Amino acid sequence: MNPDAEPLDAEVLMEFSERIAALPPAEAGWVGRLFDECLRARLHEAELLAATADESDEEQGLPAEHGALSEDLAQVALDTAEWLKTLWQVGYMGAGSFPSAPRSAFPTVELEDVLMSSLFARIRQGKRPLPFPPPTRNGSPWHELLEGESEAYVVDAEIVADADGKALVATIDACSDWRVVEELQPGSAYLLQHQGKGPLFRLHLAAGGATLRREPPRWSRVIALVERGGFRSFVLHWGPDDGREQTIPLRAATWERAESAAEYWIAARHPEMYGQIRFERRE
Repeated sequence: MNPDAEPLDAEVLMEFSERIAALPPAEAGWVGRLFDECLRARLHEAELLAATADESDEEQGLPAEHGALSEDLAQVALDTAEWLKTLWQVGYMGAGSFPSAPRSAFPTVELEDVLMSSLFARIRQGKRPLPFPPPTRNGSPWHELLEGESEAYVVDAEIVADADGKALVATIDACSDWRVVEELQPGSAYLLQHQGKGPLFRLHLAAGGATLRREPPRWSRVIALVERGGFRSFVLHWGPDDGREQTIPLRAATWERAESAAEYWIAARHPEMYGQIRFERRE
C-alpha cells in the first residue's frame, strides 16, 4: 500500500461501481464484495474523523453543533436567495443599476449593494418583497410610502405636461415613474399612481414646497373565518362589484396574517388595486 496516495473521491468510486457491474459474472462477484468492504471502511473512517472533531470541539468548549450550519446562518442563506430571486424576477435594485427585462446576465453584486440594499434589509426583517418595484426616493426603494402610516411627506416634485398643457407624469424626489391619474386642481393638486400600480397619492403643490400623501382605500373586500372539523382557516372573497365572486384561500393562522396574505395576493394578481382595498372581517 502506498501511504502517499490520495484518497479516491466519490465520483471515482462510483465509476468503479459501474465498471464492476460490466465484469463477467465470475469476476464481478468477488470484486463486488471487495468493493463493498472498501466502502464500509471509507464510511467507518468518516465516522471516526467526525467523532474526533466533536471531541476536539468539546475540549475547546465549543457547542456540539459547532460544525453544523446554525439557524441564523441558514436564515441568512434563505434570505439572500430570496433577495437575488427578487432582483432577477422583479428587477429592482435601487438607483436603476439593474438591467431592464429581458435580462440575460446577472450583474455583479458588490459588498456595498448588500449593505445599502433596503430590499435585502426588508427581507431580513421577515417581510415579503413586493412583486413589483416600489417607488424610489433619491434612488432607494420607498416601501414606507406604500405600507407605512398615511402621512404627508415633504417632497421635491415637478409636473410634466404635454403641448396642450395636460399633466401627464410627475417627478418626485428624482423618481420619474409617477403617472398623473387626475388633475384635481389645475396647477396645485394631482392624483398620482406609481407606474400604474399600488395606492393612489395626492400631490399638493404650494409656494413653500410640495407634499405627498397616500389616499384612503377606495374599495372593501371581506376576509372570512371558516371552521370545518375543528380547523380554522381564512378566505378572501374577491370579485368585481357585479356579483361574480372568487373565494381565495389564505395561508394564515391569525387575522393579521390573513390580511397580509390577502394584500400580497392582490399585489401579485391585481397590482393596480394594491393598497386601495380595506378588509372587512367576517366570522
